Amino acid sequence: MKIFVTRKIPGNSLEKLKIDGNEVIISEFDRPLTPEELLEKSRGVDALLSLLTDRIDADLMDAIGPQLKMISNYAVGFDNIDVEAAKDRGIIVTNTPSDEVNEAVAEHTWALVLALARRVVESDEFVRNQGYFAGSGGYRGWEPDLFLGPAVKGKTLGIIGLGRIGSMVARRAKGYDLTVLYNKHEQDPEAEKELGIKFVTLDELLTASDFVSLHVPLTGETRGMINKDTLGKMKQGSYLVNTARGPIVDESDLIEALDCGRLGGAALDVFESEPNISAKLLSMPNVIMTPHIASATVEARQKMGEQSVAAILDVASGIKPQNMIDGKVWETRRK
Repeated sequence: MKIFVTRKIPGNSLEKLKIDGNEVIISEFDRPLTPEELLEKSRGVDALLSLLTDRIDADLMDAIGPQLKMISNYAVGFDNIDVEAAKDRGIIVTNTPSDEVNEAVAEHTWALVLALARRVVESDEFVRNQGYFAGSGGYRGWEPDLFLGPAVKGKTLGIIGLGRIGSMVARRAKGYDLTVLYNKHEQDPEAEKELGIKFVTLDELLTASDFVSLHVPLTGETRGMINKDTLGKMKQGSYLVNTARGPIVDESDLIEALDCGRLGGAALDVFESEPNISAKLLSMPNVIMTPHIASATVEARQKMGEQSVAAILDVASGIKPQNMIDGKVWETRRK
């Protein structure tokens, strides 16, 4: 097979692609490719190992050629790929969900919750920028009202989307004696019994939660679901955490909610127009931003590499790969 990898990935998984005479081309650029570069490099390949920064639509699939058999997406989400167009063409699409990735995102979610409540980023910047010594105009030592924030213990956490990651976030809430509310398409009695959580409507969750954490995929339904209306229903002074996908949140509405004091703060690992971020958002001291690193543990990245490579090798060997987005495509796949 001829395989194009759109960007070098951590670990040594890509070495396995070179077995059995596969021709493997890895992008020489340590950055996302432009649409023109992606087309130029991928034309004529049998398999594409893509990243979530690669936009793969019907036109690109057709331009690559009728020999394109599969797209192995090095990501859990796959909103960067036109899955329906791939299905229509018999192109297999796979992704890389795993416990390692779920654990990483759940850990990062909790890091953001705690950092928001205890104002860790603001405090760090204050100490670094103002200096340690009396008379510097900044940090003078212990003060009773310096960077006060709410306790996390005993508060209410609202989880929107109780999939694998949302469930792991809920499980970790037990240690903080939190009341956990969740909302998803269907109630999950088993999760309620195991985790001690309660199913509520979205409106109920927003009005009752001190912290709201997003764990839904980006779809037509969830795009912009956190907007002026839903933000207006959130508890006064509450906090929003997004480690899912940026366009789930309307950032202009979020800025307004932060500006007027409706929200006490927000923590964002993803952005509406990533990597472009509003200058206003960047200037807000009650907003924590990380560069889409929620799954960035060594273990998670290694597992993602292994899965994306294994999927390509399976297809090359005529074996149905794991983690197909639509398993029915296997029967109508290109050969």
